Amino acid sequence: MPSNRQILFAIALTCFALVGGALYFQHVKDMLPCPLCVIQRYAFLFTGLFALVAALVSKRIPLVLLSLASALGGLGAVGKHLYVLAHPGFTCGIDPYQNFLNDLPTAKVMPWLFESNGLCEAAGELIAGLSLPQWSAVSFVLLTAGLITVLVRRKK
Repeated sequence: MPSNRQILFAIALTCFALVGGALYFQHVKDMLPCPLCVIQRYAFLFTGLFALVAALVSKRIPLVLLSLASALGGLGAVGKHLYVLAHPGFTCGIDPYQNFLNDLPTAKVMPWLFESNGLCEAAGELIAGLSLPQWSAVSFVLLTAGLITVLVRRKK
């Protein structure tokens, strides 16, 4: 059975790999990220960052809780994204989310990663039968389960 530290390293690596995959789809496949996609990127990055730091320190519970909160926030964002896809008349195109996200300092410094300029309704091609937002939902569920496992095992 893997240790909590190994689980946290795996969570961090998974999160960073998922953001790398998002960048591949954006820059190679020309799938522009929508505001909800960018929010999910932030959630993956914070989940991974907090998990990585938690794996490296001895008092990890507060960091695991921050990682879990980030993953749950991402799950909320992807839930809204899936709602938008299920209800085509509902849109989040150019809206306050997009304006807010594009005005953040991170979007100004790293627009290749954090600039939102796509439409939420454009989920793109299916990969193994699921859209990218659906894969994102699966990922956030698995990350959340891993983080809860770390918390439960720590209390025993």
